[in-house]
Amino acid sequence: MKQRLITGLLWGSLAVLTMIKIYTPMMGIIIAIFSMIAVHEIEKAANVKNVPIIALSIIFAGVLPFATEYDLLVKFNIPLAPVMIAYTIILLSLMLAKFETTRFEHVAVVLVASVCVPWALSTFMLLRDVYKLYPDKFLPSQAFYLFFLAISCAWATDMFAYFVGSKYGKHKMSPKISPKKSIEGAVGGIILTIFFNLISLYIFSTFVYKTFIMSYWLLIPISIALSIIGMLGDLSASVIKRNYGVKDFGSIMKGHGGIMDRFDSCVFIFPSLYGFIMLTQSF
Repeated sequence: MKQRLITGLLWGSLAVLTMIKIYTPMMGIIIAIFSMIAVHEIEKAANVKNVPIIALSIIFAGVLPFATEYDLLVKFNIPLAPVMIAYTIILLSLMLAKFETTRFEHVAVVLVASVCVPWALSTFMLLRDVYKLYPDKFLPSQAFYLFFLAISCAWATDMFAYFVGSKYGKHKMSPKISPKKSIEGAVGGIILTIFFNLISLYIFSTFVYKTFIMSYWLLIPISIALSIIGMLGDLSASVIKRNYGVKDFGSIMKGHGGIMDRFDSCVFIFPSLYGFIMLTQSF
């Protein structure tokens, strides 16, 4: 637990630094690096050994966040569909080149991992820039708080659920998927995250921006929904690891596993919150 706590504090410091530099090129670079590492972790867990496929997918995973950050497809007038079609065909062609050691399952894993994970992580930047997409509905301060809210629902829920479950957990939430997770931990994690978000909203509204950011009553159901979605992401990642017989996706974070182990909740929460905003603003 000591190692987990120390590592958590170190990466928490990185998260704070990232938020400080959220409107600088550093953000796109960090997301690109995390995407490339995460895709490599999934491919390693799935025992993908086709080197050209691995190399191409990692490059694609790094380029996608940059394309999102700087809106490259629009600037160069490149439709998304042909890019995805060409990428898929190339992956399948590389499978043919080494069909003895490459199964279709490997290509499917690579395609999903190298497209879905980088795009999900790219919603970090899309959520950050929501005030640009809807300038008449959101202020930069509100967009920043939405980003912070998504991070807190992912990491605070996980942290609080871990500590509450370690002390009071008796009823297993999903024993066949993640034996250490308990119903008590999940409920405790959600409740404590709600209080954490309410306090943080008060601090942001009163001392940081000194302006209205979000209704406290709206924050409660959003916190509950995002915390539950984050848990689904965590459990989904656990299923993948069990399918391939690995404990963690990686070891870059001592006591926490790899990038995917730390961001499994985020890849569900950020796209969900961004999608919810787009859906509600379309009416």
